[in-house]
Amino acid sequence: MKIGELLLSELLLSLPEDVFALISRLLSPSDVCNLSLCCKTLRDLVDSEKIWLVQCEVVKVLPLSEIVQWRTGISSYKSLCRFLVEVMKPLVGVWVHQNPELGNVVYVMSGFLSVIGCRIIPQEVGSLGIQEGRLMWSPVFEIVSGFDGSAKFFLHGVDRESSFLYPGFVTGIDKCCNVLLLEVEPKRREIERTEKVRFPFCKLPFCDRRKLLYLVTGHVGLPVPELSLKDDLLERRTMLLKRHKFGGNWNHMNLEDELSYNPIQVEINDELWTHLGYGGDFRHVDDEIQVQGTQRKSLSKYFRSGIKHILRRSSSTGSSSKQASCSSEIRRFNLQTFLSSGDFVGLSVKASKIKLASYRGWPSMHETHFALYKLPIKQPAENQEYAGLWGGTFGWPPGKCTEDKPGKALFLLMLTYEESQDGSERLLIGTKILEGTHYVMHPNGSAMFVVKIGSPSSSEIFPFDDIEEYGFECSSYTGEGIAKGYGFRYPGYKPGSLFVTSNGLLMFVWKETKTVLTLQRLNLEELLKKGVCVSPLPPCLNFTYLTKSHTNVFASGKRTS
Repeated sequence: MKIGELLLSELLLSLPEDVFALISRLLSPSDVCNLSLCCKTLRDLVDSEKIWLVQCEVVKVLPLSEIVQWRTGISSYKSLCRFLVEVMKPLVGVWVHQNPELGNVVYVMSGFLSVIGCRIIPQEVGSLGIQEGRLMWSPVFEIVSGFDGSAKFFLHGVDRESSFLYPGFVTGIDKCCNVLLLEVEPKRREIERTEKVRFPFCKLPFCDRRKLLYLVTGHVGLPVPELSLKDDLLERRTMLLKRHKFGGNWNHMNLEDELSYNPIQVEINDELWTHLGYGGDFRHVDDEIQVQGTQRKSLSKYFRSGIKHILRRSSSTGSSSKQASCSSEIRRFNLQTFLSSGDFVGLSVKASKIKLASYRGWPSMHETHFALYKLPIKQPAENQEYAGLWGGTFGWPPGKCTEDKPGKALFLLMLTYEESQDGSERLLIGTKILEGTHYVMHPNGSAMFVVKIGSPSSSEIFPFDDIEEYGFECSSYTGEGIAKGYGFRYPGYKPGSLFVTSNGLLMFVWKETKTVLTLQRLNLEELLKKGVCVSPLPPCLNFTYLTKSHTNVFASGKRTS
């Protein structure tokens, strides 16, 4: 080490801990970890509670008061920072799926030493309005922090009208993740070396993936305890950790106790193989895979020759049966390869970053994956002051209900900025992510309106007289609003204008019909905290509802709080 570097190191070590804590605000958690690798003295310095308390604030996902409260249930601020960086920061936000078309919106927010995925139920807004009313939601999943900052996964669901928890594993969370996948993961016994999965779950046929998920959830489900979110939070969190480790035998166990088996996994054996629809003795699966592995090239040649035979003699039923038999063998071989990577299978969740095509911020989604997709919702910024999440209803005045219509359908929109195709205009686009009607009006991900936000117009006049209390600004913005088009999937657009008020409301008015969509900016976390929890769907459907539907499949849940 050079003399200058040595003096600098000694100067750093001579600083009071409070001063060093202030300096550490300019560092990221990874910078602090790297600093601890320099020497033992620096490691002792940066391992202090004050330094990692500052780093928990640097992550900017929790206020200081909650950070201090969470510390009571975890071993150190360093462990807490690990959970905030690796789990909470990547996952917090709005996640969606295309089905059902009314909207499948899951907002991931903080719990207590956990993150909770809350589905917003398509619903109507009563006379109290959005801010004062109680938003209905149902739990989808929960990831709880262990005492060391590790992550424990629970899927929520209902079985025979009773709410259940389905424990599983977190197999990876990318810091820039945009897709959340529910999968089944093969595991070896702890005493053995963990092997890399030979064949990925996502490449299995949909029917096999669905069977595995349904089989595992059917074995590992645990009744939801009597403790609710209103009870002691630390006690509830401890109970969840016990259930994750000990399954149904958690009540009289301590977290320090050890088990000879893992109750949240399903053993890979002949019974599992039979339930998946295959015969034979699975105990010889490794031998079969080894034999089939050597014959894989000949099998692919046989498959190609079968296709050529079909092209030559398309009327031949014999070649069709051979092709079906070959496809069935390949499917069986891939499933055997996947299961041979472990002794047990368990539920798992994985947050990955994949390349996704999108249109006006709405991602193109895979139709057969149990997945949720993260929306790129932007925070308001200079020249993009209207970006973000907005909610509202149709009708004027806003929030006014009548005797024949005691509620109005809630709409959630994501507002984003784009350039026009020719680059001459800045556009503000309101993308629909949820509508609270009984039967869907427009496809999920549709643009409810597109306005030229860079070209204010003073010639447009709001069509109603009672506007004094809303403080209209002098300018409006022209554009187009959604209308009936060529069938459900391809809506049309008609002229309209966006009006802005000084008290934070946006109103889009269709010029021809004078229909008004009134929007206000929403804080989903605050609305959900005072909302009403309803029971979820069965576990796999609760995570991703893959069946195409134009009705509200989430509204049948009973209230639980």
